[in-house]
Amino acid sequence: MFEGIYFANPNYLWLLLILPVVLTWQIFSRNKTQPLLKMPSLSNFQEGSFFWARIFHGLFIFRLCAIGLIIMAIARPQTVDISTRTKTNKGIDIVMAIDVSSSMLAQDLKPDRLTALKRVAAEFIQDRRSDRIGLVVYAGESYTKTPITSDKNIVKSSMREINFQGLIEDGTAIGMGLATSVNRLKDSKAKSKIIILLTDGVNNSGFIDPKIATELAVEFGIKTYTIGLGSNGTALAPVGILPNGKFKYGLTKVEIDEVLLKEIALKTGGIYFRATNNQKLEEIYQEINKLEKTEIEEFKYYNYEEKYRILILLAIGFIIFEWIFRNTLFKSFI
Repeated sequence: MFEGIYFANPNYLWLLLILPVVLTWQIFSRNKTQPLLKMPSLSNFQEGSFFWARIFHGLFIFRLCAIGLIIMAIARPQTVDISTRTKTNKGIDIVMAIDVSSSMLAQDLKPDRLTALKRVAAEFIQDRRSDRIGLVVYAGESYTKTPITSDKNIVKSSMREINFQGLIEDGTAIGMGLATSVNRLKDSKAKSKIIILLTDGVNNSGFIDPKIATELAVEFGIKTYTIGLGSNGTALAPVGILPNGKFKYGLTKVEIDEVLLKEIALKTGGIYFRATNNQKLEEIYQEINKLEKTEIEEFKYYNYEEKYRILILLAIGFIIFEWIFRNTLFKSFI
């Protein structure tokens, strides 16, 4: 009954403490206020008259209820309906450039680098509610998997579809992956433009030098966060293809061009991260999520509905009820 009801002036509810005081006073002063008739015998009086005389004092309860209801009405009970509208003041356009070379199937992250990345990246996409996100994949060459869009379901669906199928030439073309990402963002009108470039190797393919791609990112004001993915030392990774078409795995040395990745991040105003395991990869995306915050202005609209009117009507009803009974039915007994 009282769910969702708030009092605008709750301090007035302290006045309810008067009620037990008034009730106590009424009980102890009852004999003083009502005249007594002493009779040697009450046998001639009907027993019903005494019954009605006793409950006559109970009418005072109606008066107390009326007073309590009035106090609660003064405290102004009300319900509040809150509607919220958000306005994005500074949106961010993000392109995630993902290395899909065969080395991304290495199993130093569980179950492998690519699968671990897809899981963490999907959570990152879900958290960027007010931003637009696009996907670029690259190996020996690069292409746009998903243009920048605000539809997170499309981006997450495209992320799930990413795998190594030999559809593009194997290798690691960091320069082309970065250049394709810059091309997706260069005409963006967003206040902030971000590239998250992830690789697990060194630049060994493509016809665009990573340094030239970095200069393009700087020219268009695009900040680039770079992530080197892979454990230190060696990792179990594909080293060949078996007759049945499956990969043959063997221990290979983890080689990441950290000097290049640091240079790209430094020149574009970003940060370089190294992810050596699943937990570290997740922490990196959480850190980027904190660094790149979208400014959102929230408007709240309050619709108040006063509930004191019903209390006033009930109080008036109790007062009228008491007055009627005192001056009609109980008047003949008291």
